[in-house]
Parts: sequence; structure tokens; C-alpha cells
Amino acid sequence: MDLVKIGKFLQELRKENGLTQEQLAERMGVARRTVSRWETGSNMPDLDLLIELSDLYETDLREILSGERKSERMNKELKETVMQVADYSGEEKARLTRRMHGMFIAGLLGFAAFLVITLLGLDKTAPYEAIGSFGLGIGFGMVILGTIFTSRYASRIRAFKRRLLHKEKTEG
Repeated sequence: MDLVKIGKFLQELRKENGLTQEQLAERMGVARRTVSRWETGSNMPDLDLLIELSDLYETDLREILSGERKSERMNKELKETVMQVADYSGEEKARLTRRMHGMFIAGLLGFAAFLVITLLGLDKTAPYEAIGSFGLGIGFGMVILGTIFTSRYASRIRAFKRRLLHKEKTEG
């Protein structure tokens, strides 16, 4: 896979559609800098975004991945395969998100344990002091991880996949 060739092709498609990098970035829900990285070949869009770009530019996904135009259009079977891969990817991300929510709840329970021990004045005694500190550490760690892994970006990916899958079901 020639990333530079793909990047130049993505740039060509964007310009053919009269879009600036800023406009495309806004449409795709990414930073302009991300679009620039795609077009220089230093980075590739995620599978979800490749499918969305294919739809936006009304071009074959295989053309984007090869970095050049082909005369044939993507057949339905290939598109279904790509959709299954995207769906599998979505299921994996959803599973990760559920785990992160569990960790987030564990963090909140850690904070609660710390608060209860502190408010009851037990934080000065040996076993409770260690439990409170441990709860506070777990709380901070899990809240930070939970916030990162359950950010708005992760929910945008899931929402896009739902829209895409719904569109495919209504067309088929």
C-alpha cells in the first residue's frame, strides 16, 4: 500500500469536490491537520472514515486504497464484506467502551470509599488510611482512563457506524 499515492489521490478527490482541507475536516469530524496528514501520506484514515470518504466522493473504496481510479465499481458483495469488517471493529470498540465504563464506576467507588473514610475521621488509623489512599488512587486513575476512552470521539465513531449500517440496510 503506497500511502503517498493514496494521499495524493485523496487530495485530488477533495479538490475535485471543491472542498478545502478545513471544510473536509469539519465534515469528517477531524482536525484540519489530520486531513493534511492523510494527503501527505504520513497517516491513513480509519476504516470508518475511508468508507465515509468513499461515499462522500462517490468513488470505489478500492480506488481510494489503490490511490488511482479504476473503471469498475465496487460490487455489492465486496461492500458487504467491508461493512462486516467495520461492524466487527465497532463491536470491538463497544466492548472496550463497556470495560472503560466499568473502570470508571470502579473509580467512582474508590472516591466514595475515600470520602466515607475521611468524613468518618477514620483516615488517621492504620488500616483505614491505606484503604482510603488506595481508593483515592484507584479513583483518580480510573476517572482519567474512563474520560479518555469514553470521550466524544468514541461515541461519534459508533454513531457513524450506526448511520452507515442503517443506510446499507435500507438500500439492500
